[in-house]
Amino acid sequence: MSEILQTGAQVALVAIIVLLLPTTYRVWVGPTPADRLQAVDTLTTLLIGIIVVLGIVQGSVLLIDIGIALAAFSFVGAIAIARYLSEGKVF
Repeated sequence: MSEILQTGAQVALVAIIVLLLPTTYRVWVGPTPADRLQAVDTLTTLLIGIIVVLGIVQGSVLLIDIGIALAAFSFVGAIAIARYLSEGKVF
């Protein structure tokens, strides 16, 4: 892996980890359930970003697959919670 790619990956990881802090705050303090849902969705997106960047750095296809699976579960979960908040039922 080239030096520039390694440095870029490190900068990306630091930026994503820094972004986890305000997102976690919004999950904890969010004034409405919709704000908390959006923050949880953002949090999972950031975690997927961390997993994918680590997969690129380590050259592991397995981590990329884990990131894709987490994205699918996150999408389904966000849809289910949004429907529960709007209609009061999941199914």
